[in-house]
Amino acid sequence: MPDVGRLFTEADRAAIADAARRAEGATSGEIVPYIVGACDSYPLVAWKAAVLGAITGLVGGVAVHVLGGFWGGSVWLWVVLPALVGALFGPLAAWLSEPLRRWLIGERLLELRARQRAEAAFLDEEVFATRERTGILILVALFEHQVVVLGDAGINRAVPDGAWEGVVSRVVSGIRDGRPTEALIAAIGDCGRLLEEHRLKIRPDDVDELDNRPRIRDR
Repeated sequence: MPDVGRLFTEADRAAIADAARRAEGATSGEIVPYIVGACDSYPLVAWKAAVLGAITGLVGGVAVHVLGGFWGGSVWLWVVLPALVGALFGPLAAWLSEPLRRWLIGERLLELRARQRAEAAFLDEEVFATRERTGILILVALFEHQVVVLGDAGINRAVPDGAWEGVVSRVVSGIRDGRPTEALIAAIGDCGRLLEEHRLKIRPDDVDELDNRPRIRDR
């Protein structure tokens, strides 16, 4: 899983916080950037990789036995041993390869875990606790390559769900290109413009109710 603490320098964190501050400057929105290395430990990966490795080893052993014309030896040599070796090396291969781990987990479960993690973060960070219920959580899940934008009641009344798709796409592309900081900063700016477009105007007595600094967690 990504070592999220090392991916974001102090300068990165300051730039993200500054982007949130600027985006909030003309609206009543309160933006909370939240970055997590992975949303779950995904224990199912190990046994899925072991099963896949065993099947691959079994098929490979039988193929070599039949196609190579090696008719000698016992079933242990051509069937059982390759399956056991595959079962051992499958989890190792998954541990070494993030794309393989994501494939074994499946897109639907990755999306579900990111959504659940965002909902938990929304409560933990008390994004709901603003005067006009205008908090927004932007969760970036690095391992999952997922982004979730959750708005509080005041945001959801003004901004339709589909409006956030561009924000999500920008950050997801940035993660895949290896530039999550730049993508998140740009997406926060997009959020600010969306709030302005939907007339979530700042009040004269507005105060910064939620800390702008990104929350960075391994899980």
